[in-house]
Amino acid sequence: MTIPAIASAQLRIARPTDRLDEVVAFYVTAVGFVELGRFTDHDGFDGVMVGHPAASYHLEFTHAHGHRAGDAPSMDNLLVFYLPDKSDWNAAIQRFESADIKPVQSFNPYWDVNGKTYEDPDGYRIVIQHAAWVA
Repeated sequence: MTIPAIASAQLRIARPTDRLDEVVAFYVTAVGFVELGRFTDHDGFDGVMVGHPAASYHLEFTHAHGHRAGDAPSMDNLLVFYLPDKSDWNAAIQRFESADIKPVQSFNPYWDVNGKTYEDPDGYRIVIQHAAWVA
């Protein structure tokens, strides 16, 4: 079976925000990403990419001058990070605690069984799941 090219593509998840600096600080300080790139006033947009240089994915947050992005549309818009190693999971949770970011109750109780859910400044949520994901 031939593996389609999409399987090896780099993935960028992009979304707008009205709180660019606060959102970037959340993902760098609490999640542990690094700033990969930044642009200012590119056709009326400012943006920041965060992630890890070796990862095949990263997040981009943008702000369009003169436009309101609004907050998350629901409590079930999630990014889920699976960390099966207990020490890795504990270190991730400690970053949130060190940043004084408290977990929130998940909309779907499944995520509270083996994970913790956190809300970014726009109300989008991430789950740090202590489990392995198997396709």
